[in-house]
Amino acid sequence: MSDPVETTALTKRYGEILAVDQLRLHVRDGEVYGFLGPNGAGKTTTLRMLLGLVRPTSGGVRLFGRPPGPGYLASVGALIEGPSFYPYLSGRQNLRVLAGHAGVDRSRVPGVLDTVDLTDRADDRYGTYSLGMKQRLGLAAALLKKPGLLILDEPTNGLDPAGMADMRRTIRKLAAEGCTILLSSHLLAEVQQVCDRVGVIAQGRLVAERTVGEFGTASLRVAADPLAEARDVAGRLVGAERVRTEGEVLELDVEPDQASRINTELVRAGIDVSELHWHEPDLEKTFLELTGAQSHVE
Repeated sequence: MSDPVETTALTKRYGEILAVDQLRLHVRDGEVYGFLGPNGAGKTTTLRMLLGLVRPTSGGVRLFGRPPGPGYLASVGALIEGPSFYPYLSGRQNLRVLAGHAGVDRSRVPGVLDTVDLTDRADDRYGTYSLGMKQRLGLAAALLKKPGLLILDEPTNGLDPAGMADMRRTIRKLAAEGCTILLSSHLLAEVQQVCDRVGVIAQGRLVAERTVGEFGTASLRVAADPLAEARDVAGRLVGAERVRTEGEVLELDVEPDQASRINTELVRAGIDVSELHWHEPDLEKTFLELTGAQSHVE
């Protein structure tokens, strides 16, 4: 089966400005792929080329193995920048209008409203919706065709923390149901929480492509005395190869739910544990090293 997204030397110029430069993307079936980069890196231009909204200067694009043409977007839903709807129609009425234009059975409307948790406000006018609700209605519209591929451009942009959390939960839910998702973002935390693999773009070029774990693995940090004896005890518990000394602390490559057991066993061995905390990988540091975009990333 062909990859949901495949580009070959994809390039876009606007006069002298090189917006996207020889981009090669492969998004695999069933994954959430984070397309990460600072503002102005070429993310939205790339997504517009994927959707046929912008014509490439050179290079190729295929979605599910299809080149641009009839039927190209049959299995694709998208939310690019801010959604636009009729302000005096309700959310439900707007979706029914879109379904009619797209040739989709209107029976899909209640299901997509439920997916994005808008059923309770579905009959309110769109003009009364909060920004988060508007984003969720845009996502509902993208889901009308029951797409195999969902392309989202900065889906949490402008949302408050509660709205961002709601959107992340919805994305994870869709991924669990088997939808492939290409998610563009400049937010490191967003990508880290919902994505399987990450492509980092800077100045129109793909500078790295890794799993989230390959940006660095999380570890349990333990400050204990005596440190050498603590290392021996931890090594017997989880395996010596998963324990290392970093300065005055131990770092253990373990799952979070093992922390309590490790602490208990260290104390039982007469070891004084003064600090024990979970350390996440410094994805931000890696990102800045790759892009040099310190003032544009959050």
